[in-house]
Amino acid sequence: MYLKHHVSVVIPAYNEVHSVGLVVSALRTLQYHNNQLIDHIVVCDNASDDATANVAGEAGAYVVYEARRGYGQACLTAIANLPQTDMVVFIDADHSVDVSETLSLLECLSEGADLAIGSRHLGDTQPGALTPHQMAGNRFVTFLMRLIWRKPITDLGPFRAIRTTTLGKLAMADTAYGWTVEMQAKALSLDLEVREVPVTCKRRIGVSKISGTWRGTIGATCGILGTLAKIAWCQRRR
Repeated sequence: MYLKHHVSVVIPAYNEVHSVGLVVSALRTLQYHNNQLIDHIVVCDNASDDATANVAGEAGAYVVYEARRGYGQACLTAIANLPQTDMVVFIDADHSVDVSETLSLLECLSEGADLAIGSRHLGDTQPGALTPHQMAGNRFVTFLMRLIWRKPITDLGPFRAIRTTTLGKLAMADTAYGWTVEMQAKALSLDLEVREVPVTCKRRIGVSKISGTWRGTIGATCGILGTLAKIAWCQRRR
């Protein structure tokens, strides 16, 4: 709990047997004023071929299963299984973030932000943590977002925190690669308060299913640009 607000964490996971347990365990150790910071951790096993679900459960997470593949689909399923909560934190299962920085995101919400994005660009990115095409794609999409909404957007980082009331307003729907940009773009189009917080980006454990392959990279790029164009077009028509 943080300042009398219940805090839940959503972790989408696909074949992250070597890292998901470390992420869940680290989250469970977080403290705020000598009390446990995180109230609930929901891991969505997105039809993994390994023991991801078992490892996450043994580490202390509540595990749900989703057979339909897709990053957004896994997030949507996890959200549907959240208990009543005030703030939701999204963290990848690959051990690429410093979970102790969760408090910085929550502080941002407590100061009035509706959505807090962990910016790897503003923080410390370890060598090799992001692929060259991953960084180039991120720069291009954030440039488009700055052009459309005139806001200082620097990153599409998946490490983020949002008020539950805000999450409901966004009516999230993307089931694949456009999930992160959908959240940011919808918040901006509704003129909500979106702030960035510097965060650390570490080298992930294992190979990324998206940026680790050309197929994943191309698919993610098309999905992100398509989602961005759709939201921007809908805003212009309003």
